[in-house]
Amino acid sequence: MPDGRVFLVGGGWDEAVADAVYGPFLRAASAKSGDGTAPRVLCVVVDEGDGGEQFARYDGALRKAGECVPVPSLVPVGKRFDVAALSEDVAGVVVCGGLTPAYQEAFAATGASGSGLEALAALIAERGVPYAGFSAGAVVAARDAVVGGWLVDGVAVCPGDAAEDLEEVEVRPGLGLVPFGVDVHAAQWGTLGRLVAVVAGGRLAHGVAIDENTAVEVGSGPLVRVAGLGRAHSVRPAPGGGAVVRSYGDGESFPVS
Repeated sequence: MPDGRVFLVGGGWDEAVADAVYGPFLRAASAKSGDGTAPRVLCVVVDEGDGGEQFARYDGALRKAGECVPVPSLVPVGKRFDVAALSEDVAGVVVCGGLTPAYQEAFAATGASGSGLEALAALIAERGVPYAGFSAGAVVAARDAVVGGWLVDGVAVCPGDAAEDLEEVEVRPGLGLVPFGVDVHAAQWGTLGRLVAVVAGGRLAHGVAIDENTAVEVGSGPLVRVAGLGRAHSVRPAPGGGAVVRSYGDGESFPVS
């Protein structure tokens, strides 16, 4: 796990909690900037045809939470993220929301030039740049990313509307910024059941499902901190089989591993 702080947002656009959800990330970016100016924040959006409009939403949400200069990095669907976009003047990175498999593919292996996953994670680690993931961006921050699906061996484990255009649940390589798997929109989309199934099936040793308008912060210490309106649900294997779920609200913490 990198030295920089990682902030995972479960989705949602409630302006009333903008500071709680994004404020800690922006303060970390300001500290990284270190020159007293508003931090430049790179916003990576997988562009499904409305990338400019989507960037505008994140621009507004971030500015609502604090002084900053959001900078768009629009990646067309099917293309790869260019790590050169993470220039030296970038003090924070936000990987935004959308179709989760497309975000995973945007950072996936790039043939002879190597792995975008490894390249971006290495840059973040080397520079100590704080990372915020919103929805899909939170999912791909994991070492093992639960990118979608609603069936396990043909049996439904969450609503089909949360499937992300996949049938069977898929776990793919992620950025490795946090050691646990992540699912999002937990209360709103019913995705906690998917994460429980993945953990109970032995595909993850620990998973965290995050409600909308809720963030978890992972630093160099042993605890994950929760902020916002909803809850974060820590899912671990149960002795003898199955899974144990413990839920945490605003201001509470739980072990990262």
